[in-house]
Formats: sequence, structure tokens, C-alpha cells
Amino acid sequence: MNETPTPTPRELEILKVLWEHGPSSVRQVHRHLVQFEDLAYNTIQTLLRIMEDKGLVQHHVEGRTFVYTPRYSRDESAIRFLDRVFDGAADQLVLSLLRSERVAPAELERMQAMIEEARRRTASGKTGRSSRRPAGEQS
Repeated sequence: MNETPTPTPRELEILKVLWEHGPSSVRQVHRHLVQFEDLAYNTIQTLLRIMEDKGLVQHHVEGRTFVYTPRYSRDESAIRFLDRVFDGAADQLVLSLLRSERVAPAELERMQAMIEEARRRTASGKTGRSSRRPAGEQS
């Protein structure tokens, strides 16, 4: 299995912007992040270059602007986290969340509804799981 680097907290903030807003320039990422914390444009630019070197993002050029895209979706990253931290045991992840008592009752209801929907999909033969891998990753 190819080992994908774990993003730093700041890199994860940038990935969240890219996941939520789609492919973005340095300026667009900076505009989103500066709302919450005073960050220099050059800091974001440097972090995106480092993230590209680490294989977390890739870019294409539009005119003279680099537009960055995450190499892995949020779902793929969650699966990697599950595999890395809980050895793929989803029930252990859920148990850990429940033990932390950070899950609100309304959120528990939403989770229950998601579980019921997953059961229906599984029963109908549609698991929703994909065997697609990111570009460049081999099994």
C-alpha cells in the first residue's frame, strides 16, 4: 500500500477549503482562510507547494494562475484515517466517538437514519463503495 502523508493541521485547513469549494487558486484559498485567521498570501502559496510535493494536491494552470485540486476526496481521506487509526474497523471508530460523548442526540438520530439507508442499499445490492483509486496509486 502506498503511504499517503498525513496532512498537518494547517494543510488540513487548506484541504477542507478545496473539498468544500472545489479547485481553487492561492488567492481563493487565502480569501477563505483569512476570514478565520490572519494568514499571509505567501504562507498559503508555500503550503500549497509543499502539499503538492507531498502528493496531497495537484495543480493545473489557467492563464498565469495555478489552480489546486486535492488528490484525494474527503471520503478517501476518511477511509485512509479509518484504516490507519482503527485498522479499518468502522465499529471501533463509532465506539470511540460514542465514548467521547461529543455526539449530540440530534446527530445520533441522523447517524441512525444513515445506517438504515446503508442497510437498504446493501439489501438492494448497492453498497455505494467504489474500487476507484486516485491517479497514480496502485494496489
